[in-house]
Amino acid sequence: MQHIDAIVIGSGIGGLVTATQLAAKGAKVLVLERYLIPGGSAGYFERQGYRFDVGASMIFGLGHNGTTNLLTRALSAVNVSQEAIADPVQIHYHLPQGLNLKVDRVYEKFLQNLTAHFRHEEQGIRRFYDECQKVFKCLNSMDLLSLEEPRYLLRVFFQHPLACLGLVKYLPQNAGDFARRYIKDPQLLKFIDMECYCWSVVPSDMTPMINAGMVFSDRHYGGVNYPKGGVGQIAQKLVEGLEKAGGKIQYQARVTKILTEQGKAVGVQLANGKLYRGKRIVSNATRWDTFEQLLPAEEMPHTEKKWQQNYQKSPSFLSLHIGVRESVLPAGTECHHILLEDWEKMTAAEGTVFVSIPTLLDPDLAPSGYHIIHAFTPHWIDDWQELSVSEYEAKKEEAAWRIIDRLEKIFPGLDAGLDYLEVGTPRTHRRFLGREDGTYGPIPRRKLWGLLKMPFNRTAIPGLYCVGDSTFPGQGLNAVAFSGFACAHRIAVDLGF
Repeated sequence: MQHIDAIVIGSGIGGLVTATQLAAKGAKVLVLERYLIPGGSAGYFERQGYRFDVGASMIFGLGHNGTTNLLTRALSAVNVSQEAIADPVQIHYHLPQGLNLKVDRVYEKFLQNLTAHFRHEEQGIRRFYDECQKVFKCLNSMDLLSLEEPRYLLRVFFQHPLACLGLVKYLPQNAGDFARRYIKDPQLLKFIDMECYCWSVVPSDMTPMINAGMVFSDRHYGGVNYPKGGVGQIAQKLVEGLEKAGGKIQYQARVTKILTEQGKAVGVQLANGKLYRGKRIVSNATRWDTFEQLLPAEEMPHTEKKWQQNYQKSPSFLSLHIGVRESVLPAGTECHHILLEDWEKMTAAEGTVFVSIPTLLDPDLAPSGYHIIHAFTPHWIDDWQELSVSEYEAKKEEAAWRIIDRLEKIFPGLDAGLDYLEVGTPRTHRRFLGREDGTYGPIPRRKLWGLLKMPFNRTAIPGLYCVGDSTFPGQGLNAVAFSGFACAHRIAVDLGF
């Protein structure tokens, strides 16, 4: 490609939304992906008739109403679409002290289910979750584009003054601040910690209220919807749309260096030595990979050093991709589960177990008569370093059977019905996803003021932008899609599109 307007490093959802949004505006875009297929953490792989999602299958943003259905909007912008299957329950929680609870898609039914466990907190429960609804209504009343573009912000303010002022109120606050304002019961506060932890990887005290309002409300508005054919279809469709719009993607194109001239980003170098130049460079890598691997670590801008003082790498995951006989799953089993036996171990390695069973929504992902169970739990890469091949395999097997033993409490007979098992570790995530230490993304080192410390898309290096979970508003497919919309909008303004 001659005269490339934007080079995007990595084809995660954030990178692909940036690329497709720019291509739809007429920009010449090149995406460079180190792996064989697009998607990153939202990719897939196939084994013995099973199609496994790399990451979780609890997908927000595929709804059809409002403005927060960002995945649907991103696909539509490049004239493609993705069939989705509605999930009637977001999560089935299996928690300490007999707290067995389903988060129903219908808001009032969820409140009733939760209140049944905490009758004395009925008013507080409604006030907290209604507060989250207020955040969501503010977000859902406006197009979500770059918060770094003054003309856009001014236009939105004049169009939606009350919604904007409402969001300003919530920006510096965390979900835990509101939870404790309305709720006193320690176990219920622990439950709200888990409600945050299951997607932010931190308790409510460190989860921004803006994010919590989005997730806790959108599950009852646009809902959780599973893409027909698996999560990997979202990235595949975005690539299809990108190419329709005139953009290009190259696979097995591992970027090893961002090229700079007079302090400005001007291109990239691949592992094979090939060079590409572009007017703007977008990194969909983590900020650690971007500023410590792709750029000289010793020349890290002060703003990035400051960011690293506020944020640290979250853990990675130990993942079990399991094929089982359908007889293992009791009638009425839900797609998504969270298992925890001890509140004190919620954030510990192997404390919380997350479970997705996507074949309950799309049976075509597994051979007839079988289901997929994807179970994953936090783990740090340090526990998997400096092991021989045999030690590594033995450690994987031991860890896998510890998880399977715990899952037997929910799915009796799982061991006997096992048909396929593949185990991934933080090393696996680092190798295939190209993420420093296999991390899920950044988490605060300490309690911060809501989202005010999260970086946006521009960086201290002219011509270089970041997109994905290391930027506002953080982790999750719909969140990184927002990041992609914002990044593309900012670049389009900078380039005059």
